[in-house]
Amino acid sequence: MGSSVDKISLDEKYSFTAKAKRNIIILISVGLILSVIGALMVKSGIGVEHHGHATEVKSEKNNSAEGNVEQKVAESEESQKQSEEKIEMANASKAEGKEQHADHGHGHGPAVWVKRIIKNLWHNNVFFLGIAIIGVFFVAFNYVAQAGWGTLIKRIPEAFGYYLPVGAILTIILILIGGHTLFHWMDSSLYDKTSPHYDEILDSKTWWLNIPFFWARTIVFLAAWIGLWALLRKFSVQEDIEGGDKFFHKSNYWSATFLVVFGLSSSMLAWDWVMSMDPHFFSTMFGWYVFASWFVSGLATITLVIILLKEAGYLKMVNENHLHDMGKFMFAFSIFWTYIWFEQFLLIYYSNIPEEAFWFIERMRNWTYKPLWFTTFWLNFFFPFLALMTRESKRQSMILKIVACVIIFGHWLDFYVMITPPVLHNDGGLDFNWFFLELGIVMIFIGIFAYAILTGLSKAGLIPKKHPMIEESIYHHVY
Repeated sequence: MGSSVDKISLDEKYSFTAKAKRNIIILISVGLILSVIGALMVKSGIGVEHHGHATEVKSEKNNSAEGNVEQKVAESEESQKQSEEKIEMANASKAEGKEQHADHGHGHGPAVWVKRIIKNLWHNNVFFLGIAIIGVFFVAFNYVAQAGWGTLIKRIPEAFGYYLPVGAILTIILILIGGHTLFHWMDSSLYDKTSPHYDEILDSKTWWLNIPFFWARTIVFLAAWIGLWALLRKFSVQEDIEGGDKFFHKSNYWSATFLVVFGLSSSMLAWDWVMSMDPHFFSTMFGWYVFASWFVSGLATITLVIILLKEAGYLKMVNENHLHDMGKFMFAFSIFWTYIWFEQFLLIYYSNIPEEAFWFIERMRNWTYKPLWFTTFWLNFFFPFLALMTRESKRQSMILKIVACVIIFGHWLDFYVMITPPVLHNDGGLDFNWFFLELGIVMIFIGIFAYAILTGLSKAGLIPKKHPMIEESIYHHVY
């Protein structure tokens, strides 16, 4: 290692102070209070008129959307009358099935405010759990790629894994408590051929969408994520104590293993946790879509934490060259997310298969979600694309901080639009009636996530000082 390396900087240790802990606890407490106030406001009747009106409008908008689809098919495929008839029959059958199930759920399911709480908890847990596992993914692919530039910042995404056990427990609890609210395919009457709620499409998917197999996938993959993260973390800490190349090679091997596991599990859990909430819908690109949203959110969170630590006086050796690379990552994968977003939409629009098209119709033509749907595109593509286009913008902490915050919020909104419609339908808009509940739950998750990360950062040195590539990272320069 070169003599110019500042030895004091390599021994940096983050101190999770009592003041920082107190601030996070206050954030969580305020979130709890706002959540309770919001739930009580809605339960006591505030906003009932709005949601009643939404329920009345729902049928009209559904019928209008279906009519628009049929009109589009008729105009574009006039010469294929038989094909048109099949599509219309499929739409009618699907609409009838959804109305029957909606009536069934309305009479026997939980109240709207209870559904809203369960949905919000699920939405935020899936989002923050995704960011946490992306931290581990970031560490793993840098090992496998033999990329030395990010060694100085490795401990930050590594600390994200401390949220994984918390997120795993919350996932299991939420499925146990609210599984039937989140995943209507769990209703056994849908598979009873003597029931008026029988769903032929879902009955054909029982080889995958069945409760025992769903639980098995969830538990096995979560356990694999936590186990592999714990192993990589253990090697990282031991490397600081013993030095040498032994733990680097072990980390490299198990990082490759993690990438294989993550490649399989991230797609399958995207199908299970998000796509199966609309169980008639299917898209071969959906796993990639969720991964892209998780990944760019994780990159933005890593960048934001790096900048905040530097502003607090830590990570003195991290400079604009490292920030430049994080900016390039955010820029590139915002474009990648947009590519997946548009490609999935284009393929489904072109084929116009009812079981696929309804997913976009519900989000793009329904005024409950239409503004949010198009807002996500502006926040997640146009803003980061324009803001990070120049070289200098990627090297400015303030610009990167703003872009990172916008990306995180934009993709939180992206998951909102993915997860909310199948649970709440027209009752799912972001409006004042639900403001306190929405804000409170987000604050709780931000607090829990921040507490987990900062706890992880305080348990080891901020810089892996005996990592074989530390010197490469210190002298990293982007031309």
